[in-house]
Amino acid sequence: MEALKGVRILDMTHVQAGPTCSQLLAWMGADVIKFEPPQGDATRGQLRDVPNADSLYFTMLNCNKRSITVNMKTAEGKQIFVDLLKVCDIIMENFGPGVLDRFGFTWEKIHEINPRIVMGSIKGFGSSGPYAEFKAYENVAQAMGGAMSTTGVPDGPPYVTGAQIGDSGTGLHLAIGLLAALRQRDQTGEGQYVEVAMMDGVMNLCRVKWRDHQRLWHGGLSEYSVPTHKGMGAAPRAGNDSGGGQLGNAIHCKPGGPNDYIYVVVQEAVWDALAKRMGAELDMPELATDPKFATIGERRANQAHMWQLIGEFALKYTKREFMQILNELDVPCGPIMSTQDLFEDEHVKLRGMVVELDHPQRGKWYNVGMPIKLSASPAKIERSPTLGEHTDEVLQQVLGYDTARVEQLKASGAFSLPPKRVKS
Repeated sequence: MEALKGVRILDMTHVQAGPTCSQLLAWMGADVIKFEPPQGDATRGQLRDVPNADSLYFTMLNCNKRSITVNMKTAEGKQIFVDLLKVCDIIMENFGPGVLDRFGFTWEKIHEINPRIVMGSIKGFGSSGPYAEFKAYENVAQAMGGAMSTTGVPDGPPYVTGAQIGDSGTGLHLAIGLLAALRQRDQTGEGQYVEVAMMDGVMNLCRVKWRDHQRLWHGGLSEYSVPTHKGMGAAPRAGNDSGGGQLGNAIHCKPGGPNDYIYVVVQEAVWDALAKRMGAELDMPELATDPKFATIGERRANQAHMWQLIGEFALKYTKREFMQILNELDVPCGPIMSTQDLFEDEHVKLRGMVVELDHPQRGKWYNVGMPIKLSASPAKIERSPTLGEHTDEVLQQVLGYDTARVEQLKASGAFSLPPKRVKS
């Protein structure tokens, strides 16, 4: 049995944050009806790599969903929307501020139509506060949530991270909130409004830096490789420092390419074995007893020298070879995996994290697999829908409309854009 079998979701989200959430729920078995305007989700055509085919941007975020197109600017389209609200457990939206309200569907109105429905809403900055009316995108959320100010090299510009913590991270937060609200609904009979702001989600993911910000009220941060002191204010950018109690950094390996690095964490318990192995190869037999590195405190104080020695050791090996050596010594480490590395990695394949799919427009393509493994209900990943592919199916199977009514609605323009006016 699928974990969310029987849960029906009316998904009005678009681009990335909302679709991330609804795709995960679909992979868990929810029936996700992607409710699109006649022109479709904007990402169907963004960054298109195959002519006349849905982009990978769209296909990778909309698997296991059914697509229905509805023109909400028509009375018939609004009635279809109302009818779907009555038979769904969740409605999701990530429109700009006030968009759904202007169609006449505030949360209060939606709750009146179906008191049991849970509404999930993603906003850049939430529905309250001075920033509520501002628009946000991935990198804006990273900037305003604290991630960029702490990412990058010391004295250099701030950087965004390649991980989509603003969009996909917010989608993950929303999924948790929706499932909690469903649990409560099943006990009380009442749905509720669930809101996640992108800025709030990024702040939650940056809590370690909030920890360090407060530690700076009391003293410097000994694990940082850059100078810190009591009262300095904001947590600094510190390159690839681990940010934890143990020292960590990215080390360059043979042959010296842009991704020929391995991340190494030097725990206190492993230093002796690591120092003995390094000392033997670097002709430094005294390294394991050198007082400059004898304790974690000394290693923190002399970490630049320690990383230099580890770097000299690493340059003799490729990142995979060095990973093998360090794992034998019980040193936590991991090679910097490029997208090509991940695509070819046996561990990734065995975990089902690269999935081959077939699409009627673009042919064979690959998606990232389901990261949440449920032992009794493993995910079965299916391709994304073409635009409006399931319109008739949803109307007939979910709403019980007969063929004559569907045809009448088509004729009225409930599913299509009005014809363009010809200029005279």
